Amino acid sequence: MEDKKKFQLSSVLTVSFAHLSHDIYSAFLAPVLPLLISKLGISLSMAGFLDVVRKLPSLFNPLIGLMADRICVRYFIIFAPAITGIAMSLLGLAPSYTVLLILLLIAGISNTLFHVPAPAMIKHISAKQTGKGMSFYMLGGELARTLGPLMITAAISWWGLEGSWRVMPLGIAASIILYIKLRNISINKDFQKKKKETGARETFKKLIPFFLIVFGITIFRALMKLSLTLYLPTFLTQQGNSLWLAGISLAVLQFSGAIGTFFAGPISDKIGRKNTLLIASLANPILMWLFTSLNGSFMFPLLIIMGFFLFASGPVLLALVQDTDSEHPAFINGIYMTISFGVSSLMVLLIGFLGDHFGLLVTYRFCALISIASIPFILMLKKDLIKMI
Repeated sequence: MEDKKKFQLSSVLTVSFAHLSHDIYSAFLAPVLPLLISKLGISLSMAGFLDVVRKLPSLFNPLIGLMADRICVRYFIIFAPAITGIAMSLLGLAPSYTVLLILLLIAGISNTLFHVPAPAMIKHISAKQTGKGMSFYMLGGELARTLGPLMITAAISWWGLEGSWRVMPLGIAASIILYIKLRNISINKDFQKKKKETGARETFKKLIPFFLIVFGITIFRALMKLSLTLYLPTFLTQQGNSLWLAGISLAVLQFSGAIGTFFAGPISDKIGRKNTLLIASLANPILMWLFTSLNGSFMFPLLIIMGFFLFASGPVLLALVQDTDSEHPAFINGIYMTISFGVSSLMVLLIGFLGDHFGLLVTYRFCALISIASIPFILMLKKDLIKMI
C-alpha cells in the first residue's frame, strides 16, 4: 500500500490515463470545424457557439464539486471516456446544427462529471508535490489534444466525415480498462471521512478576492489560447493550407503544450506559481505576434515554442486553486471551472464575432495584444491564502 504522505505515482498515472482517454475525444471539435462549417453552412459565430454549448454543463461545476467532496466519484472518471467518445464520434453524422448541439451537450455533461473531481483526487495523491501531480494530470490532457486531431483527421481521410464514428470503440475500451483499475479504489475516501469544520458558503466568501484575481488572469489568457486551439485549423485552411497540414499544426501546438504542462508544475513548485505565470504571460503575446507576422517557413518552430508557454499556465492555475486553504477542494475546483466556462464561452463568441467581421488574422493580433492585461492580475496574487506563491 502506498504511503499517503508520499507522491503516489501509480495512482497519479491512472488518473492521468483517464484524462488522456477522455480528452482525446474532446479534441475532435476543432479539426472537424472546417468541414462542419462547409457541410452545414454555418458562420464562425455559430461555430463558436458549438463550443459554448459543449461547456454549458460547467455551470453546475460547484454543485458537482460539493457532491465530489461527499461521495465516491470514481465512476464519473470510469465512464466519462465512453460517453464522451460516443457523442464526439457521431459529430460527422449529424444531419443538422441542432443535432450537433445535442451531441455536444451530452459530451459536455460527461466532461463536467470528469473534470471537477479529478484535480481534487490528484491533489490528494500528490502529497506535498501538487504542482508535479497537476503536471502529470495536465500532460494526459495535452497529449490527448495532440493525439485527438491526428486521430480524427486520419479517420476522416480513411472513411470520410460521416465515417468518423468508427473511432468510438476506443473510448469504450478505455472505460473498461479504467473500471478494472479503479473499481476497488476510493481515492477520495479521506475527504469523505474528514469532518468539514468550515462550510462551503464560508469557504467561498473567504476566497472571493482570490477568485476575482483568477478571473482577471483567465479572461485575458483565454482569448489567445482559445483563438489557437479552436480556430487554428480554420485559420490555416482559410490561408490556403490543406486539412492535413492544419490538423498536424494543431497537433504540434498541443504536443509542445503537453511538454509545457509537464514541466510547468514542478518548476512552479520550485520558483513559485506567481513567477511561473509571469514568465508565461510575458512570452505568449510576443510569440503570438511573431506567428501572425512571419512567413509560413517559421510556422512550426513558432508553434512549438508558443505551445510550450501557452499551456504552461494550466497546471499552475490548477495548483494555485488546490493550494488555497480550503476543506472543500472539489468544490473550490468546481468554482474555478465555472469561471473558466463563463470566460471561455464569452471569449469564444467574441473571437467568432471578430473573425466574421475582421478576419482571423486581425483577430489573432488583437488577442496577442490584449493578453498582456493578465500581468497586473498576476502581480496582485498574495500569500495569505496561497501556500506556494
